[in-house]
Amino acid sequence: MNEENEQRETPETTGEQPVEKRSGNKDLTVGPPMRVIVGFSLPMLLSMVFQQLYNIVDSVVVGQFNGKDALAAVGASYPVTMLFLAFATGCGIGCTVIIAQLFGLKSFERLKTAITTATIFVSALAVVLTVVGAFSCKPILQALATPENIMTDSVDYLMIYIFGLLFLFVYNSANSICTGLGDSKTPLYLLIFSSVLNIGLDVLFVAAFNMGVAGVAWATFIAQGLAAVAANILLVRRVRRIEGKARIFDFAILKKILIVSIPSVCQQSFVSVGNLLLQGVINQFGSDVVAGYSAAFKVSVLAVSSFTTMSNALSSYTGQNLGAGKTDRIKKGFADMVLVNACLAAVFITLYAAAGQYILRIFVSGDESAAVIQTGRVFLWYVCTGYPFVMLKVLMDGVLRGAGDMTAFMITTFLDLIIRVGLSFALAPSMGFAGICLSYPIGWVIGAAASAVLYKKGKWKKKLKV
Repeated sequence: MNEENEQRETPETTGEQPVEKRSGNKDLTVGPPMRVIVGFSLPMLLSMVFQQLYNIVDSVVVGQFNGKDALAAVGASYPVTMLFLAFATGCGIGCTVIIAQLFGLKSFERLKTAITTATIFVSALAVVLTVVGAFSCKPILQALATPENIMTDSVDYLMIYIFGLLFLFVYNSANSICTGLGDSKTPLYLLIFSSVLNIGLDVLFVAAFNMGVAGVAWATFIAQGLAAVAANILLVRRVRRIEGKARIFDFAILKKILIVSIPSVCQQSFVSVGNLLLQGVINQFGSDVVAGYSAAFKVSVLAVSSFTTMSNALSSYTGQNLGAGKTDRIKKGFADMVLVNACLAAVFITLYAAAGQYILRIFVSGDESAAVIQTGRVFLWYVCTGYPFVMLKVLMDGVLRGAGDMTAFMITTFLDLIIRVGLSFALAPSMGFAGICLSYPIGWVIGAAASAVLYKKGKWKKKLKV
């Protein structure tokens, strides 16, 4: 560590006051790494489960009540919604990393300023993307060769989603700030609230009011809107408990957030663009394959998101410990998380390989379901083989990202995605849908190897810049 990082700011040296214990913020720089990270990540993991649950329920409800074409319409729209979510997630990563590092430094006045600065920036970005999305919605779906029999429903679903972007961004920003402060419980409580509400509204709008695909979109809009309001009320209360004066907006701190956010947004967007390109290839196989892929992809996302959630917890842990100059704790925490995630990967592999077809039956039923389920089974068989590698990759990326080494983080992600998209285009003509499935584990293997090289080099230990 350099001299600047060795002489950390403390409340005594800065004259700032510590955050009150009742604020719910958690110091990740003390205690056994395994216990600290697992305890911190469990609420985040449960939050992710609820998040994925209501994404899955959207598809289940329309698939069961409106058939495979409705399921395909939601599935065809999903990669486009993920493009907008990429911006929210990328900005959230920037907020989490900088706030975690400031919290580790015990620089509380700058911490308060970072929170308000991040909230204002994210809200403004959401408004801009809403305008852009409203005009580009249908052209994007047309460019992806979305089948005509599902085009209308796909457009309806996507437009409603776009008009709820402000709620999505504000809600995600508040949760990211809480995570950076070491509080993973508040996001969980909000997710439980919004998920239960969303599921209830899904059934009400689709089964009772017969609103079809638009019904599940409106359910998400309303549930996420109420969660965003609640999240920001809680965030305002938390900020008021932090002692010291702060500026409402600071361009210097915004620059630091952007240094992490822009590469994260690029990375997340690049992944989403890759998924869009893959969706364009998949759409060419017809609505049955689109429906089967959509169902299986959402099932697989539950596994991959579990690894990613652990990675996000590791990023906050890395940020705080790097801010406190405790790099040895980072290495120990990483090793502990590899063990935990290896067990998690084994559970998902066993579950999907043995019972994948039964899980897929919750999405569609009846005579029309056979082709859809077979497509989904093929996808799950292939991607399960790559779980050990994607698990390792995202954990190493979590350390790189938490340390602010965004160049290394982007390199590994882009390499993985370029290979997956390139192989899909290359193999689909000869192998069909199986070629697309095979591209996933191959991309993850190569991406994990690249992440390992950059993690072992250790340059991330010198990336603290707050």
